[in-house]
Amino acid sequence: MTSQFPQALSIAGSDSGGGAGMQADLKTIQERHVFATTVLVAITAQNTLGVQDFMALPTKIIDEQFASLEADLAIKACKTGMLADSIRVHNVVENLTRYDFGPLTVDPVMIAKGGAPLLAEDAIATVKKELIPLVTIVTPNLPEAEALTGLTIENDADMQRAGQQLQAMGAKNVMVKGGHEADPTTASDFVLLENGRSFWLRSPRFDTHNTHGTGDTLSACITAELAKGSDIETAIRTGKAYVSATIAQGIKVGHGHGPLNHWAVVSEE
Repeated sequence: MTSQFPQALSIAGSDSGGGAGMQADLKTIQERHVFATTVLVAITAQNTLGVQDFMALPTKIIDEQFASLEADLAIKACKTGMLADSIRVHNVVENLTRYDFGPLTVDPVMIAKGGAPLLAEDAIATVKKELIPLVTIVTPNLPEAEALTGLTIENDADMQRAGQQLQAMGAKNVMVKGGHEADPTTASDFVLLENGRSFWLRSPRFDTHNTHGTGDTLSACITAELAKGSDIETAIRTGKAYVSATIAQGIKVGHGHGPLNHWAVVSEE
């Protein structure tokens, strides 16, 4: 009999610096007491100073990773991160359609913290057309939300419009992250749920450059909570609280945009 211990899947790229990408996913999922599995899509040469190079993997080995997991494990939720290009996006979509790995969280990774592109320009259309309609929740930051919707986002009303447009594109639930907003004191995220309910999640900003991997960590935490059977709102709120704690209880690694503290303690209220 297959063990029913909570199991989640990260479909993403590797960050050799350990702060973002699949490494952040693994650390987060583990900290949330869920067993983490992986499908590696791309490899980066990366540290806190930036991305020096990356290489996408052949679709054959991506297919084989999916098939291998399906043959043995009981994955209850999954997430995507860096998918590199249109070919890999389509390839991942084919596999997600073929196998049932539970609720899907999509972190539409497009640009690294240091500014390096992590998704080819022509892949954005594939994400919109093929991947977004599959998602349980999509978690774009403001530049990603602008790229996906074509909107210019300058205020709360724009964030709400972007959330509504993403839902109209097929996403069941949407979290538009406001970390790139100009507000110097508060980070505000807009959440629009499948049932029509919407709300804001607000947290204080911290005076730190050590925020590398926030998007990966948030989406991985949401995925882990969904794998444990949490409802979507609880998973989102837990994810927000966890990310805030990883920043507030920070560590110092490297010379650039340092990583989060994935050992952070989160209140389980």
